Amino acid sequence: MRLFALSSVILLAACNAPEIGETSATTVAPILTSEQAFDEFTFARPQEARVTHVALDLDLDFEEKQVEGTATLDLQATPEATEIVLDTDGLQISDIVNADGEALAWEMGEEVDGKGAPLTVQLNADEDSGKAERIVVSYASAPDAEALQWLDPEQTAGGEYPFLFSQGQAILNRTWIPTQDSPGIRQTWEARITAPEPLTVVMSGISQGEPEELGAEPGESSRRAFTFTMDKSVPPYLIAIAAGNIEFAEIGPRSGVWAEPEMLEAAAEEVGDTEELIDAGIKLFGEYRWGRYDMIVLPPAFPYGGMENPVMTFLTPTFIAGDRSNNGLIAHELAHSWSGNLTTYASWRDGWLNEGVTSYIESRITEEVYGKARAEQEYALSYASLAEAVEENGADNPNTAMRTPAEISPFDTSGEAIYDKGTVFLRTVEQIVGREEFDAWLTAWFDNHAFQPVTSEMFLADMRENLLANNIKLEESLLLDEWVYGTGIPENAAQPDPAAFAAVDAAAKAYAADGTLPSSQTWSGWTAAEQRRFLETLPEEMTDADLAALNERLGLSSTGNNEVLFLWLEAALRNEYDPAVPQAKEFLARVGRNKFVSPLFEALWETGSWGRPIATGLYEETRAGYHSYTRSKVDEIVGYSGDA
Repeated sequence: MRLFALSSVILLAACNAPEIGETSATTVAPILTSEQAFDEFTFARPQEARVTHVALDLDLDFEEKQVEGTATLDLQATPEATEIVLDTDGLQISDIVNADGEALAWEMGEEVDGKGAPLTVQLNADEDSGKAERIVVSYASAPDAEALQWLDPEQTAGGEYPFLFSQGQAILNRTWIPTQDSPGIRQTWEARITAPEPLTVVMSGISQGEPEELGAEPGESSRRAFTFTMDKSVPPYLIAIAAGNIEFAEIGPRSGVWAEPEMLEAAAEEVGDTEELIDAGIKLFGEYRWGRYDMIVLPPAFPYGGMENPVMTFLTPTFIAGDRSNNGLIAHELAHSWSGNLTTYASWRDGWLNEGVTSYIESRITEEVYGKARAEQEYALSYASLAEAVEENGADNPNTAMRTPAEISPFDTSGEAIYDKGTVFLRTVEQIVGREEFDAWLTAWFDNHAFQPVTSEMFLADMRENLLANNIKLEESLLLDEWVYGTGIPENAAQPDPAAFAAVDAAAKAYAADGTLPSSQTWSGWTAAEQRRFLETLPEEMTDADLAALNERLGLSSTGNNEVLFLWLEAALRNEYDPAVPQAKEFLARVGRNKFVSPLFEALWETGSWGRPIATGLYEETRAGYHSYTRSKVDEIVGYSGDA
């Protein structure tokens, strides 16, 4: 059902505390019904019947590569509703019952490519029974569930035990949890997960104490049960799980990090500033409402830099540089504790409300902890990235709009439009209205919409009323609608400080003019951001002699910073530089982060006869170790159509 009442909501009553796990839930988050809140990527009809709480009781089966058990769903429904529609993708349903164990009729609908299939459950067991307020779904995930990455021991740092992690965003959690998988349908949840010893399970909820020893069935390994709860309503994509041979290191009273033992010391050292980052976020934008901020550094197959799962941020090991130079990633994922997790877009078309706002907050936290110079450099990189994307796509390309238009899938939109343009937009507003006023308004926005879904129209309406006080002249200077719904970069965009990279830009200009390179001492004295800036301005076409001299002077192939190494390899591969191929192969075999993997395969592929055989052979070796998201991107680049 699609409703178009502007800014209207269905605000259902507070849900009863469920018996399972004694979880106490706060008022159920509203269901937004405005046009901009419509989510075309869910089968659910939450205006009629919705899920408010999920209780998982699952066994992890590493041999069959599936989870199996039950999902108990607490529901709210209108008096007229006779059924509830859930999102699924590949789930093997065995039966569905109500709270009294009475069988409920259900039907799996027709599968829709990229969306899964609707699971429709009748809410009355028979004509005489009352409407079910709780249903229990018995099921198993498919071995190829896209949200779940099952790693063999050789794909881990230790090489002895298997590993599992999930990645639910955007619409993949429906491959292992039968629920209403839409960001606007926030739910509390709890879980009991069993795994074979000695594996440890962590989730994006608060652990409920030491695991329960379960012993073993004849011929099977001993198992342990781990329990978790999340009593704050979250969008379903933020329910996350990881399991492996992992250990914990405390960082501070609110934070710590999990990793394989072989990586734990380096991981703990790299995230050592976490408590300061949390304090900075609180100082700037108000209370941290999640209790703890723990992290887990996953094996390299993880496809993203980080994922902001509440109380358990998932991190790629590629951010570890030994000098905390890539800790903008930690600041970014922490910033989601306010924008994205606390207030969440109701529709995937409003991606900027999560990522753009978060990138702005990341910049502010970075300035607070690491200083204005570093923050200005990172803003300049962000602005340059946006400007390049607009130049490549065209200033009138709908792909450069922050609010994704209907003709483009929000999953195919330009990342620069979501992350970087959002950052520049809020920086522009801040400069025009003043930082003090803007901070007060943004903090109030988070407070007033905590644990609720939001839309672009709500954000702009609140800004007009509470920040601008309906000052028409001030609003006209901000170009609000042009920023959010328009394309390109509006003329009032806050420009980066030209001094941020003055020395680097002068060096880049000298190199472009006559090949003069900065000295090795100058290079080593630059920040990681400055090194990235220089490499991002390299000429598109370079000779073998150019690349050899560049590497010899700057030591690029031996850098410990993967962001810098990636830029070196990309320049080398696009210029068919044979000496870099072995390192590129090694890098692509150990790293699954799509930010690095797809561009390097693309660089190889675009060279034609030189790089395509390299890419094809390498992808045959590495594809199985990549996450489904990374595979989907590289499949498109190389035209892969074979079996996984």
